[in-house]
Amino acid sequence: MHAERFHPLISAEGPFASVYFEDSHDTEDAAKQLELRWRGLREQLRGDGAPDAVLDTLEEAVLTASPAVGRSGRGLVADATRVYLDEHLLRPPAATVSRYSDLPYLVPIVEHGATGSPYLVVAVDQEGADLSVYDTQGRAVWSETVSGADEPAQAAAGADTRRSGDPQPPEEEAARRTLSTVADRLTVLADKHHTEPIFVIGEVQSRTQLLATLPERSRAAAVALESGSRSAGAGTVDVHRAIDQELARRRLAVIDDAADRVRAESGRASGLAAEGLDAVTAALRAGQVETLLIGDLENRTVLVGDTPTWVATNADQLSEMGSTVEVTRRADEALPFAAVATGATLIRTDERLTPADGCAALLRYT
Repeated sequence: MHAERFHPLISAEGPFASVYFEDSHDTEDAAKQLELRWRGLREQLRGDGAPDAVLDTLEEAVLTASPAVGRSGRGLVADATRVYLDEHLLRPPAATVSRYSDLPYLVPIVEHGATGSPYLVVAVDQEGADLSVYDTQGRAVWSETVSGADEPAQAAAGADTRRSGDPQPPEEEAARRTLSTVADRLTVLADKHHTEPIFVIGEVQSRTQLLATLPERSRAAAVALESGSRSAGAGTVDVHRAIDQELARRRLAVIDDAADRVRAESGRASGLAAEGLDAVTAALRAGQVETLLIGDLENRTVLVGDTPTWVATNADQLSEMGSTVEVTRRADEALPFAAVATGATLIRTDERLTPADGCAALLRYT
Protein backbone atom coordinates (compact mmCIF):
# COMPACT_ATOMS: atom_id res chain seq x y z
CA MET A 1 0.00 0.00 0.00
CA HIS A 2 1.31 3.42 -0.98
CA ALA A 3 2.02 5.54 2.10
CA GLU A 4 1.10 8.98 0.72
CA ARG A 5 -2.29 8.82 2.43
CA PHE A 6 -0.54 8.62 5.80
CA HIS A 7 1.79 11.58 5.30
CA PRO A 8 -0.35 14.15 7.19
CA LEU A 9 0.27 12.11 10.33
CA ILE A 10 4.03 12.68 10.20
CA SER A 11 3.80 16.32 11.29
CA ALA A 12 0.90 15.76 13.73
CA GLU A 13 1.70 15.92 17.43
CA GLY A 14 -0.64 13.23 18.76
CA PRO A 15 -1.52 11.31 20.84
CA PHE A 16 -3.86 9.48 18.49
CA ALA A 17 -7.01 7.44 18.85
CA SER A 18 -7.13 4.56 16.37
CA VAL A 19 -10.37 2.56 16.01
CA TYR A 20 -11.39 -0.29 13.71
CA PHE A 21 -14.84 -1.82 13.71
CA GLU A 22 -17.65 -3.29 11.63
CA ASP A 23 -20.06 -0.71 10.21
CA SER A 24 -22.15 -3.02 8.00
CA HIS A 25 -25.48 -1.59 6.91
CA ASP A 26 -27.36 -4.72 5.96
CA THR A 27 -30.02 -4.95 8.69
CA GLU A 28 -32.94 -2.77 9.73
CA ASP A 29 -31.30 -1.87 13.03
CA ALA A 30 -27.86 -1.12 11.51
CA ALA A 31 -27.87 2.51 12.65
CA LYS A 32 -28.68 1.48 16.22
CA GLN A 33 -26.00 -1.19 16.19
CA LEU A 34 -23.45 1.36 15.00
CA GLU A 35 -24.39 3.72 17.82
CA LEU A 36 -24.04 0.95 20.41
CA ARG A 37 -20.72 -0.14 18.94
CA TRP A 38 -19.42 3.42 19.10
CA ARG A 39 -20.50 3.78 22.74
CA GLY A 40 -18.42 0.74 23.59
CA LEU A 41 -15.44 2.12 21.70
CA ARG A 42 -15.80 5.50 23.39
CA GLU A 43 -15.70 3.91 26.83
CA GLN A 44 -12.67 1.82 25.93
CA LEU A 45 -10.80 4.88 24.67
CA ARG A 46 -11.79 6.89 27.73
CA GLY A 47 -10.41 4.10 29.90
CA ASP A 48 -7.14 4.30 27.96
CA GLY A 49 -6.87 8.00 28.74
CA ALA A 50 -8.36 9.64 25.64
CA PRO A 51 -9.72 13.12 26.48
CA ASP A 52 -13.20 14.31 25.52
CA ALA A 53 -11.83 16.47 22.70
CA VAL A 54 -10.52 13.38 20.90
CA LEU A 55 -13.64 11.36 21.65
CA ASP A 56 -15.96 14.11 20.40
CA THR A 57 -13.97 14.49 17.18
CA LEU A 58 -14.24 10.77 16.51
CA GLU A 59 -17.91 10.58 17.49
CA GLU A 60 -18.94 13.20 14.98
CA ALA A 61 -17.11 11.37 12.21
CA VAL A 62 -18.51 7.96 13.16
CA LEU A 63 -22.15 8.91 13.61
CA THR A 64 -22.64 11.52 10.87
CA ALA A 65 -21.08 9.68 7.93
CA SER A 66 -23.21 8.27 5.12
CA PRO A 67 -24.21 4.65 5.83
CA ALA A 68 -22.03 1.92 4.39
CA VAL A 69 -23.32 -0.26 1.57
CA GLY A 70 -23.84 -3.84 2.72
CA ARG A 71 -21.23 -5.63 4.79
CA SER A 72 -18.36 -3.29 5.58
CA GLY A 73 -15.65 -2.25 7.99
CA ARG A 74 -14.27 1.12 8.94
CA GLY A 75 -11.08 2.53 10.40
CA LEU A 76 -10.41 6.00 11.81
CA VAL A 77 -7.36 7.74 13.23
CA ALA A 78 -7.81 11.10 14.97
CA ASP A 79 -6.34 13.46 17.54
CA ALA A 80 -8.00 16.31 19.41
CA THR A 81 -7.96 18.59 16.34
CA ARG A 82 -9.03 16.46 13.39
CA VAL A 83 -9.70 13.08 11.83
CA TYR A 84 -6.65 12.15 9.76
CA LEU A 85 -7.93 8.87 8.33
CA ASP A 86 -11.50 7.71 7.78
CA GLU A 87 -11.25 4.52 5.77
CA HIS A 88 -13.61 2.00 4.26
CA LEU A 89 -12.21 -1.49 4.91
CA LEU A 90 -12.63 -4.18 2.28
CA ARG A 91 -13.89 -6.51 5.01
CA PRO A 92 -14.83 -5.96 8.64
CA PRO A 93 -12.02 -6.61 11.13
CA ALA A 94 -12.24 -9.92 12.98
CA ALA A 95 -12.52 -8.02 16.25
CA THR A 96 -13.13 -4.41 17.22
CA VAL A 97 -9.86 -2.56 17.91
CA SER A 98 -9.28 0.67 19.83
CA ARG A 99 -6.01 2.27 20.86
CA TYR A 100 -4.98 5.59 22.36
CA SER A 101 -1.26 6.04 21.83
CA ASP A 102 1.47 8.53 20.98
CA LEU A 103 1.69 6.91 17.54
CA PRO A 104 -1.17 5.98 15.20
CA TYR A 105 -1.97 2.30 14.65
CA LEU A 106 -2.04 1.74 10.88
CA VAL A 107 -1.76 -2.03 10.42
CA PRO A 108 -5.52 -2.75 9.98
CA ILE A 109 -5.73 -0.15 7.20
CA VAL A 110 -2.71 -1.69 5.52
CA GLU A 111 -4.37 -5.10 5.82
CA HIS A 112 -7.99 -4.30 4.96
CA GLY A 113 -8.05 -0.79 3.49
CA ALA A 114 -8.55 0.09 -0.17
CA THR A 115 -5.70 -0.06 -2.65
CA GLY A 116 -4.13 3.27 -1.82
CA SER A 117 -4.84 4.67 -5.27
CA PRO A 118 -8.03 6.25 -6.71
CA TYR A 119 -10.25 4.19 -8.98
CA LEU A 120 -12.93 4.88 -11.56
CA VAL A 121 -16.33 3.21 -11.97
CA VAL A 122 -18.07 3.41 -15.35
CA ALA A 123 -21.70 2.30 -15.69
CA VAL A 124 -22.36 2.06 -19.43
CA ASP A 125 -25.11 1.24 -21.92
CA GLN A 126 -25.76 2.10 -25.58
CA GLU A 127 -27.00 5.60 -24.68
CA GLY A 128 -24.02 6.71 -22.62
CA ALA A 129 -22.34 6.22 -19.25
CA ASP A 130 -22.17 7.46 -15.67
CA LEU A 131 -18.60 7.98 -14.50
CA SER A 132 -17.58 8.18 -10.82
CA VAL A 133 -14.10 8.73 -9.40
CA TYR A 134 -13.37 7.30 -5.94
CA ASP A 135 -10.48 8.48 -3.79
CA THR A 136 -7.95 6.35 -1.89
CA GLN A 137 -10.45 5.95 0.94
CA GLY A 138 -13.26 4.65 -1.29
CA ARG A 139 -15.30 7.88 -1.32
CA ALA A 140 -16.83 9.33 -4.48
CA VAL A 141 -15.11 12.63 -5.28
CA TRP A 142 -16.36 13.23 -8.83
CA SER A 143 -19.37 12.09 -10.85
CA GLU A 144 -20.63 12.97 -14.29
CA THR A 145 -22.78 11.62 -17.11
CA VAL A 146 -21.75 11.28 -20.75
CA SER A 147 -24.42 10.71 -23.38
CA GLY A 148 -24.91 10.88 -27.13
CA ALA A 149 -26.07 14.45 -26.70
CA ASP A 150 -22.50 15.36 -25.70
CA GLU A 151 -21.17 14.56 -29.17
CA PRO A 152 -20.31 17.35 -31.62
CA ALA A 153 -23.10 17.93 -34.13
CA GLN A 154 -20.79 17.39 -37.09
CA ALA A 155 -20.06 13.87 -35.89
CA ALA A 156 -23.34 12.73 -37.42
CA ALA A 157 -22.03 13.29 -40.91
CA GLY A 158 -20.08 10.66 -42.81
CA ALA A 159 -21.13 7.51 -41.04
CA ASP A 160 -18.70 4.57 -41.03
CA THR A 161 -19.43 1.71 -43.39
CA ARG A 162 -19.35 -2.02 -42.88
CA ARG A 163 -16.70 -4.15 -44.59
CA SER A 164 -19.32 -5.09 -47.16
CA GLY A 165 -19.64 -1.43 -48.05
CA ASP A 166 -23.23 -1.12 -46.76
CA PRO A 167 -23.92 1.97 -44.64
CA GLN A 168 -24.00 1.24 -40.90
CA PRO A 169 -27.54 1.44 -39.47
CA PRO A 170 -28.10 4.85 -37.84
CA GLU A 171 -28.77 3.41 -34.37
CA GLU A 172 -25.55 1.35 -34.45
CA GLU A 173 -23.53 4.31 -35.67
CA ALA A 174 -25.03 6.51 -32.94
CA ALA A 175 -24.15 3.92 -30.29
CA ARG A 176 -20.61 3.61 -31.65
CA ARG A 177 -20.08 7.36 -31.54
CA THR A 178 -21.55 7.58 -28.05
CA LEU A 179 -19.19 4.90 -26.73
CA SER A 180 -16.28 6.65 -28.43
CA THR A 181 -17.23 9.83 -26.57
CA VAL A 182 -17.42 7.86 -23.31
CA ALA A 183 -14.00 6.35 -23.97
CA ASP A 184 -12.47 9.78 -24.59
CA ARG A 185 -13.94 11.26 -21.41
CA LEU A 186 -13.09 8.18 -19.35
CA THR A 187 -9.46 8.46 -20.44
CA VAL A 188 -9.32 12.15 -19.53
CA LEU A 189 -10.64 11.44 -16.04
CA ALA A 190 -8.35 8.44 -15.55
CA ASP A 191 -5.30 10.52 -16.50
CA LYS A 192 -6.38 13.49 -14.39
CA HIS A 193 -7.11 11.52 -11.22
CA HIS A 194 -4.49 8.76 -11.77
CA THR A 195 -7.13 6.07 -11.32
CA GLU A 196 -6.36 2.37 -11.37
CA PRO A 197 -8.22 0.16 -11.78
CA ILE A 198 -11.10 1.32 -13.97
CA PHE A 199 -14.21 -0.75 -13.22
CA VAL A 200 -16.72 -1.13 -16.06
CA ILE A 201 -20.29 -2.30 -15.37
CA GLY A 202 -23.35 -2.51 -17.58
CA GLU A 203 -24.81 -4.66 -20.33
CA VAL A 204 -22.36 -7.09 -21.90
CA GLN A 205 -22.44 -5.62 -25.42
CA SER A 206 -21.83 -2.08 -24.19
CA ARG A 207 -19.01 -3.19 -21.89
CA THR A 208 -17.34 -5.14 -24.66
CA GLN A 209 -17.61 -2.33 -27.19
CA LEU A 210 -16.35 0.27 -24.71
CA LEU A 211 -13.34 -1.82 -23.75
CA ALA A 212 -12.48 -2.30 -27.41
CA THR A 213 -12.68 1.47 -27.96
CA LEU A 214 -10.35 2.44 -25.11
CA PRO A 215 -6.73 3.42 -25.77
CA GLU A 216 -4.20 0.84 -24.63
CA ARG A 217 -3.23 2.55 -21.37
CA SER A 218 -6.87 2.73 -20.24
CA ARG A 219 -7.70 -0.75 -21.48
CA ALA A 220 -4.80 -2.18 -19.45
CA ALA A 221 -6.29 -0.67 -16.28
CA ALA A 222 -9.90 -1.68 -17.05
CA VAL A 223 -11.74 -4.48 -15.23
CA ALA A 224 -15.15 -5.62 -16.49
CA LEU A 225 -17.53 -6.59 -13.68
CA GLU A 226 -20.40 -9.00 -14.22
CA SER A 227 -22.45 -7.33 -11.48
CA GLY A 228 -24.45 -4.16 -11.91
CA SER A 229 -26.17 -2.14 -14.60
CA ARG A 230 -26.36 1.51 -15.55
CA SER A 231 -30.00 1.73 -14.54
CA ALA A 232 -29.25 0.41 -11.04
CA GLY A 233 -26.12 2.53 -10.70
CA ALA A 234 -22.70 1.93 -9.17
CA GLY A 235 -23.89 2.12 -5.57
CA THR A 236 -25.57 -1.29 -5.25
CA VAL A 237 -24.45 -3.92 -2.78
CA ASP A 238 -23.50 -6.32 -5.59
CA VAL A 239 -21.26 -3.75 -7.29
CA HIS A 240 -19.56 -2.77 -4.05
CA ARG A 241 -18.99 -6.43 -3.22
CA ALA A 242 -17.51 -7.11 -6.67
CA ILE A 243 -15.20 -4.09 -6.41
CA ASP A 244 -14.03 -5.10 -2.94
CA GLN A 245 -13.35 -8.64 -4.15
CA GLU A 246 -11.24 -7.37 -7.03
CA LEU A 247 -9.31 -4.99 -4.78
CA ALA A 248 -8.72 -7.85 -2.33
CA ARG A 249 -7.53 -10.08 -5.18
CA ARG A 250 -5.05 -7.42 -6.24
CA ARG A 251 -3.83 -7.10 -2.65
CA LEU A 252 -3.14 -10.84 -2.52
CA ALA A 253 -1.20 -10.60 -5.79
CA VAL A 254 0.95 -7.84 -4.28
CA ILE A 255 1.61 -9.99 -1.19
CA ASP A 256 2.55 -12.95 -3.41
CA ASP A 257 5.01 -10.83 -5.38
CA ALA A 258 6.57 -9.30 -2.27
CA ALA A 259 6.93 -12.68 -0.56
CA ASP A 260 8.62 -14.12 -3.65
CA ARG A 261 11.02 -11.16 -3.77
CA VAL A 262 11.92 -11.47 -0.09
CA ARG A 263 12.65 -15.18 -0.46
CA ALA A 264 14.73 -14.60 -3.61
CA GLU A 265 16.73 -11.69 -2.15
CA SER A 266 17.29 -13.43 1.19
CA GLY A 267 19.07 -16.24 -0.62
CA ARG A 268 21.71 -13.92 -2.03
CA ALA A 269 24.84 -12.79 -0.22
CA SER A 270 24.15 -9.14 -1.02
CA GLY A 271 20.40 -9.44 -1.43
CA LEU A 272 18.05 -6.50 -1.16
CA ALA A 273 16.09 -7.89 1.77
CA ALA A 274 16.16 -7.71 5.56
CA GLU A 275 14.35 -9.86 8.11
CA GLY A 276 13.86 -9.58 11.85
CA LEU A 277 13.73 -6.58 14.16
CA ASP A 278 17.48 -5.93 14.28
CA ALA A 279 17.92 -5.92 10.51
CA VAL A 280 14.68 -4.08 9.70
CA THR A 281 15.19 -1.30 12.25
CA ALA A 282 18.76 -0.81 11.00
CA ALA A 283 17.46 -0.48 7.45
CA LEU A 284 14.78 2.00 8.55
CA ARG A 285 17.37 4.15 10.35
CA ALA A 286 19.46 4.19 7.17
CA GLY A 287 16.50 5.05 4.93
CA GLN A 288 17.04 1.86 2.93
CA VAL A 289 13.53 0.41 3.13
CA GLU A 290 11.53 0.41 -0.08
CA THR A 291 8.76 -1.88 1.23
CA LEU A 292 8.04 -2.83 4.82
CA LEU A 293 6.34 -6.20 5.25
CA ILE A 294 4.39 -6.43 8.48
CA GLY A 295 3.66 -9.86 9.86
CA ASP A 296 2.60 -10.84 13.37
CA LEU A 297 4.60 -8.48 15.56
CA GLU A 298 2.61 -9.58 18.60
CA ASN A 299 3.51 -7.40 21.62
CA ARG A 300 7.10 -6.73 20.59
CA THR A 301 8.52 -3.30 21.34
CA VAL A 302 11.30 -1.12 19.97
CA LEU A 303 13.02 2.08 21.05
CA VAL A 304 12.33 5.35 19.23
CA GLY A 305 14.77 8.24 19.30
CA ASP A 306 14.63 11.93 18.44
CA THR A 307 12.86 11.34 15.12
CA PRO A 308 10.30 8.68 14.09
CA THR A 309 12.81 7.04 11.73
CA TRP A 310 15.29 6.37 14.55
CA VAL A 311 13.96 3.01 15.62
CA ALA A 312 16.22 0.48 17.31
CA THR A 313 16.28 -2.67 19.39
CA ASN A 314 18.76 -1.31 21.97
CA ALA A 315 19.84 2.03 23.38
CA ASP A 316 23.40 1.82 22.00
CA GLN A 317 22.07 1.97 18.44
CA LEU A 318 20.26 5.23 19.22
CA SER A 319 23.29 6.67 21.00
CA GLU A 320 25.33 6.09 17.88
CA MET A 321 22.80 8.23 16.02
CA GLY A 322 23.25 11.02 18.57
CA SER A 323 19.72 10.63 19.91
CA THR A 324 18.94 12.39 23.17
CA VAL A 325 15.85 10.31 23.95
CA GLU A 326 14.86 6.65 23.85
CA VAL A 327 11.16 5.89 24.25
CA THR A 328 9.71 2.39 24.23
CA ARG A 329 6.97 1.95 21.63
CA ARG A 330 4.95 -0.94 20.26
CA ALA A 331 6.69 -2.32 17.18
CA ASP A 332 3.41 -2.57 15.25
CA GLU A 333 3.03 1.22 15.64
CA ALA A 334 6.64 2.40 15.44
CA LEU A 335 7.82 0.40 12.42
CA PRO A 336 4.97 1.39 10.05
CA PHE A 337 5.25 5.01 11.18
CA ALA A 338 9.00 5.05 10.50
CA ALA A 339 8.37 3.49 7.08
CA VAL A 340 5.79 6.17 6.25
CA ALA A 341 8.24 8.89 7.28
CA THR A 342 10.81 7.53 4.81
CA GLY A 343 8.37 7.08 1.93
CA ALA A 344 8.30 3.29 2.01
CA THR A 345 5.41 1.12 0.83
CA LEU A 346 3.55 -0.93 3.46
CA ILE A 347 2.35 -4.52 3.04
CA ARG A 348 0.58 -6.70 5.60
CA THR A 349 1.71 -10.27 5.09
CA ASP A 350 -0.27 -13.45 5.65
CA GLU A 351 0.62 -17.14 5.66
CA ARG A 352 2.55 -16.63 2.41
CA LEU A 353 5.40 -15.16 4.44
CA THR A 354 6.11 -15.52 8.16
CA PRO A 355 9.28 -13.49 8.73
CA ALA A 356 11.40 -13.66 11.86
CA ASP A 357 10.14 -11.34 14.62
CA GLY A 358 7.10 -10.60 12.43
CA CYS A 359 8.79 -8.17 10.04
CA ALA A 360 10.81 -8.02 6.85
CA ALA A 361 11.79 -5.39 4.30
CA LEU A 362 12.72 -5.03 0.67
CA LEU A 363 15.53 -2.52 0.33
CA ARG A 364 16.30 0.30 -2.07
CA TYR A 365 20.03 -0.42 -1.85
CA THR A 366 22.49 -2.32 0.35
